[in-house]
Amino acid sequence: MALTGKHVRHLRSLAHHLNPSIIIGKADVNDGVVEQANAALEAHELIKCSVLDTSALDVREAAEELAERCRAEVVQVIGRKFSLYRESKRDDIEHIKLP
Repeated sequence: MALTGKHVRHLRSLAHHLNPSIIIGKADVNDGVVEQANAALEAHELIKCSVLDTSALDVREAAEELAERCRAEVVQVIGRKFSLYRESKRDDIEHIKLP
């Protein structure tokens, strides 16, 4: 699902208050990071990630690689942080209502 401009603005406003739940370091985007991101996306739909200085990837590269491997959408990249969104299939969570 491609996000529209209105969707991105809404998700950016929600992501602003989040703390990074995924931290990408020296090991870059490996299988463990992808597993963590998939679990967090299923539980919350919107997550914020942080890329440490020790990572060989720049922030946009890390965001695009993780989004591709998790089948998620990159919402925003600012500084060393980025946000990802993927609609969850779980029924026991409160889903984000996109405008």
